[in-house]
Amino acid sequence: MPLAPNLLDRQFEAPAPNRTWLADITSVATSEGWLYLAVVLDLFSRRVVGWSMSDTMPQELTLAALQMAITNRRPAPGLLHHSDRGSQYASHAYRQLLADTGMLCSMSKGNCWDCEYTVAAWKA
Repeated sequence: MPLAPNLLDRQFEAPAPNRTWLADITSVATSEGWLYLAVVLDLFSRRVVGWSMSDTMPQELTLAALQMAITNRRPAPGLLHHSDRGSQYASHAYRQLLADTGMLCSMSKGNCWDCEYTVAAWKA
């Protein structure tokens, strides 16, 4: 399966809102037990623009977070979307949604710190 190049290249600054989004999944302890949280973060504002929670990590988890971000922000074509190469982000459906909305797909290759930045920046 062909994957996207790392277009972000560890440039963790954006010139304006809705130019670069970061996406990742983390686990969160809740009163219901551990849940998975998929987040889409705007790199400029460090604000969560889309999110979804589930007790499993299906492809729909990340798709729901991305769809929320698209609906709430209505980004212009050319937005850079960066994630790791996890199966949820590498899926045909996820990459097709990026393409359908004119987003540029960027993925880290083997550097966990690129995507850990997403969650760390959100928690800060």
